[in-house]
Amino acid sequence: MGVVNVTPDSFSDGGRWFDTTTAVKRGLHLVSEGADLVDVGGESTRPGASRVDEAEELRRVVPVVRGLASEGVTVSVDTMRARVAEQAVAAGAALVNDVSGGLADPDMVPAVADADVPFVVMHWRGFSESMNSRAVYGDVVAEVLDELRQRMDAVVAGGIAPDRVVIDPGLGFAKDAAHDLALVARLDGLHTLGRPLLVAASRKRFLGHVLAGPGAAPPPARERDAATAAVSALSAAAGAWAVRVHEVRATADAVRVARAVEGAA
Repeated sequence: MGVVNVTPDSFSDGGRWFDTTTAVKRGLHLVSEGADLVDVGGESTRPGASRVDEAEELRRVVPVVRGLASEGVTVSVDTMRARVAEQAVAAGAALVNDVSGGLADPDMVPAVADADVPFVVMHWRGFSESMNSRAVYGDVVAEVLDELRQRMDAVVAGGIAPDRVVIDPGLGFAKDAAHDLALVARLDGLHTLGRPLLVAASRKRFLGHVLAGPGAAPPPARERDAATAAVSALSAAAGAWAVRVHEVRATADAVRVARAVEGAA
């Protein structure tokens, strides 16, 4: 899953793909590099980010979804708003990726159920402005698993078919670096939920902390792609359905190697 952020303020590449033409070209480039689907988002969810209004999110996202879908690209829409999801699906999106798992907008679950498209349920404890304060766990793996199970049950009860649900542990969302690393180390445990697993580690803070070492400043987000590819290989080995990344080629290569090693075992 290649990422196209149609935003001015994303932590990784804000502003680089902000206009429709550039964003569509970026999505096509990601496909040429090996992306199987392209995730289009118009609202930054970096820690501390303020929300964009619905009209602006629609203006950013829908033309890009339409442009990529018209080129035959499989598109997912990264949104917490039901109306954006509805219009993106109408424009050709094949999947809705909601970092709140349907909690941010009470109309999201009914909208996705009506659209009958796959829905990513991510582990989420609140909006960007406050999520860092919610990174409190006794056993992060057990608690994330339990909260994901509860959310899965809720969206299925809301009408989304069980076989349309994808789960995401929400790396970096209400979690510190130690929490993220513990979840990556135990990805195989998430398979007990019985649903495809999406891992979105690309360029995130915990990788910056690993690369910097104790007491040093983390490298900029765009210097974390090799580290991202390492997590992608680990995720593939742990049976992930997809990995969500900003730069595709290194991750596609890493996943191929992981699959080859698995096939030779």
